[in-house]
Amino acid sequence: MEKARIVNLTTNKFVECQFNPNEYTISKQNQWTAKTKKGMDVGETDFGGGQPATLQLKLFFDTSEKGEDVRVYTNKIWELMLIDNSTKNDKTKKGEPPQCQFQWGKTSGSSEASYFTAVIKQISQKFVMFLSDGTPVRATLDVSFQQYKDDKIFPPQNPTSRSAARKVWVVVEGQTLDWIAYREYGSPAAWRHIAETNGIDNPFDLQPGQILNLVPLP
Repeated sequence: MEKARIVNLTTNKFVECQFNPNEYTISKQNQWTAKTKKGMDVGETDFGGGQPATLQLKLFFDTSEKGEDVRVYTNKIWELMLIDNSTKNDKTKKGEPPQCQFQWGKTSGSSEASYFTAVIKQISQKFVMFLSDGTPVRATLDVSFQQYKDDKIFPPQNPTSRSAARKVWVVVEGQTLDWIAYREYGSPAAWRHIAETNGIDNPFDLQPGQILNLVPLP
């Protein structure tokens, strides 16, 4: 499955997600003002305009197998929160963080990639695994995008409807494919499905920290 990516629209450089998110949430609000009117249960309601949509998702990064600092990858997303002096606000003429696009999957009924043009409003990062010297090697990022442009290719189709990875399983020492298959699918025989999905030739050669994509059974 193609990787999701976050594109800096100023530089056209992109950050490719190490693992695709399991889900994302899109929300939008409209402003309606209710007016009271004497002698009536319900008065008139005026539309005050639409608020920008928000896109929220959780990203997972793991470099424990290489022993590499995971911030090498997560800092690229943090940079999209920093002021870029080459990107100036038309009114204030001052620098501001760049606009970006979250791209993933296909638009419903089209072969074009779906996208969400936005600015990053908030990031919350949690480090969950470290090397003996304190170097972080596993992290999750909760990222909140705020819509910047009213793209008509919106909202994106949920890529999980196209045999996407439903879950990410991090192997712990002592775990086996048949045991994982039983826990996830209710049948040890489903180990073959996990092996084929993840390109595993030797089912007895699982390594602690190895990442498995668990997709629905066919």
